[in-house]
Order: sequence, then C-alpha cells, then structure tokens
Amino acid sequence: MKTRLLGVAALALLAACSNTDQNASATGGGAGTIRPGSQEDLVANVGDRVFFDFDSSVIRADQRAVLQRQAEWMGRFSDTRVQVEGHADERGTREYNLALGQRRANAARDGLVASGVNGARITTISYGKDRPAALGSDESAWAQNRRAVTVVQ
Repeated sequence: MKTRLLGVAALALLAACSNTDQNASATGGGAGTIRPGSQEDLVANVGDRVFFDFDSSVIRADQRAVLQRQAEWMGRFSDTRVQVEGHADERGTREYNLALGQRRANAARDGLVASGVNGARITTISYGKDRPAALGSDESAWAQNRRAVTVVQ
C-alpha cells in the first residue's frame, strides 16, 4: 500500500515539474532561454570542444576554427573565465593519459591565447581517461574521448 501511494505521489510531482517547465519556456524563462555568456551559450553557439588525433596534442587543422570562435566569444564576454579540460581515450596507462590530457588542455589554451584571449582568464586541468564522453572500446568512442573541453567558470 505504501509503495503504491509513493508511486502516485512521484507521478504527481513529475507532472507538476513538467507543467512548470512548459510554462517557463512559454514565458521566456527556464529551460527555453540561453543566457548570453553561459556554458549553454558557448555550447549552442560556438562549440565547447576540440578533438585530437591518437596520441597527439597538436590542434588539428579542422579544429582551429572552433578555437577561433571560442576566442571571439570570449572577446564578447570579457569578464568570463574558463577552464580547459584535457581528456584522453582509454588506451594507455593512467599516468600517461593524465600527461597527454594536460598537453591537450595546454594546446587548446595556447590556441586561445594566440587568438587574443588573456591567459589569466584560462586555467587548465587534465582528467586523462577518467571522464569519457563516450563509452566503448572502439574508434568511434575513442575519437570522442580525445578532446579538450572549454568550461565556463
């Protein structure tokens, strides 16, 4: 009996949350609005990540435009600080991938600085292989995990 009552209460709460989200979107607030200068703005309008080749921390030619757009975006939001996270795929030791992730974060940071962003606005961190974007042990997953992600602070 208690389980059934809890289930009904949970459904009622979910329905109430659903209606609130729809109302917020309809009035211009809530989930339907992206605040300029936010992480959501960066992701939706610029792109928050650059990808790397296997065992490399060199910015690929096809990824330079993403860093350029990020630098321009940071120019529009001059008070925004970011952290660049370096990541690696699952292959290699934890220590090696932490170092590779740091080189990737530094490469992305250097690209932003070369495009005119004040380096004092950017910090870096490496997560190595500890925070994969895609699960799996194939090239498709590995390609998504070899990345540097810019995160608004």
